[in-house]
Amino acid sequence: MPRTISVNLPVRDLAVATRFYEAIGCQRNPQFSDHQASSMVWSEAITFQLLTRDYFATFTPKPMADAHQTCGVLLALTRESREDVNAIAAAAESAGGKADVRAPMDMGWLYNRAFEDPDGHVFEAVWMDMQAASDMV
Repeated sequence: MPRTISVNLPVRDLAVATRFYEAIGCQRNPQFSDHQASSMVWSEAITFQLLTRDYFATFTPKPMADAHQTCGVLLALTRESREDVNAIAAAAESAGGKADVRAPMDMGWLYNRAFEDPDGHVFEAVWMDMQAASDMV
């Protein structure tokens, strides 16, 4: 079995969250989706499992954080170019999220913009010139 990651995220409105993740480039996998969950495929190795808050609560004894108030994780998504970074941030904003929840980071060889989904989960869209990065070492 290949190594993969499923990022489980609690959401308030499953339909709104599903549309948002489709807008940023995910595809819904109906095999693992129902009225409580949307399985949103980002890549062959990464899936976002959007779970209604009630359903998410069945998987943990801990209280759920309100991602609009606290940040427990930053999810970085690599992009092919600076333009792709800008495009996903724009798509996030037009789909009900917030773009540039902090100032964009431009180090020349690395370009990064952060955005939130409608539930406040924070993502970083990252492009890096790997040759320039390796030359720095």
